[in-house]
Amino acid sequence: MNIKVYNLEGKEAGSLELKDDVFNVKIKPEVVHEVFTAQSANRRESWADTKTKGEVRGGGKKPWAQKGTGRARHGSIRSPIWKGGGVTFGPLSVRNYKSKINKKTRRLATKMCLTDKAQSAALWVVENFSFAEPKTKLFVNFIKSLPAKQKSFLLLAGKDEKNVVRMSNNLQKVSVMPAQDVNVVELMKNQAVIVSQAGIGEIQKVLSKKD
Repeated sequence: MNIKVYNLEGKEAGSLELKDDVFNVKIKPEVVHEVFTAQSANRRESWADTKTKGEVRGGGKKPWAQKGTGRARHGSIRSPIWKGGGVTFGPLSVRNYKSKINKKTRRLATKMCLTDKAQSAALWVVENFSFAEPKTKLFVNFIKSLPAKQKSFLLLAGKDEKNVVRMSNNLQKVSVMPAQDVNVVELMKNQAVIVSQAGIGEIQKVLSKKD
């Protein structure tokens, strides 16, 4: 698959041949959904936590005598049926949301998302990120110069492209991550991808592995 390459002024500067086994695979929505769900679950942390009647403070004394009062018998004011009592079967912070996913399936789903971006004109390849200065304003001007209709971008930075990470880290509509760590969740969250030719090389190297 052949794709256009742009310079930092947003103008066409050539083309690049992409590997078909990474950027031109058959898309199966069910595979992408499976990986997206698993990766989202793996990011989830169990913050919700409730206390049982044995963990709530107080309630050591029996509220009233077992018999003779005419009222229902109770053993503790921290019973789940009392206001301020413990919670029955409530959420606990020890819950594990982790979901295992096959490495080959994960890579395949990532390839499918990249293929979709490439086929829908949402993959923007840049010659390099050699800006004159590491200033956010320059990166913003670069995005505006691209003939892109998308509003949110995933910037995939190469190993030696640390300056562009600093330039774009505080932009609301731009997510930044290493090119070699590209994943389904980030690809699905953002409308388009911006990556340099070096970054493309790193992506193809990682996703072309046979192990």
